[in-house]
Amino acid sequence: MAIDDKIQIELEAAAFRRLVDHLRGRTDVQNIDLMNLAGFCRNCLSNWLKDAADAKGVAMTKDESREAIYGMPYEAWKSLHQAEAKPEQIEAMKKAHSGH
Repeated sequence: MAIDDKIQIELEAAAFRRLVDHLRGRTDVQNIDLMNLAGFCRNCLSNWLKDAADAKGVAMTKDESREAIYGMPYEAWKSLHQAEAKPEQIEAMKKAHSGH
């Protein structure tokens, strides 16, 4: 299947927006669980968004990139949805993702 670059970018952007919308709706899924299961979390997505902005010379702060992913300021999301990590979650993350 031949897809031109413009359509490819539009499809990728649509998939990204759908992923972000899905994660916004699944506030029950903790970032540490995402990290332990998939190797990335909402913060990773926000960092990748900021990296892409930086690469294009677009001004974006870390707070702005996080708000773009979380749909609200990060601190507000944390206070509303982030639970205290359980010892077993922390231990699993240390084993699987020692670089985070």
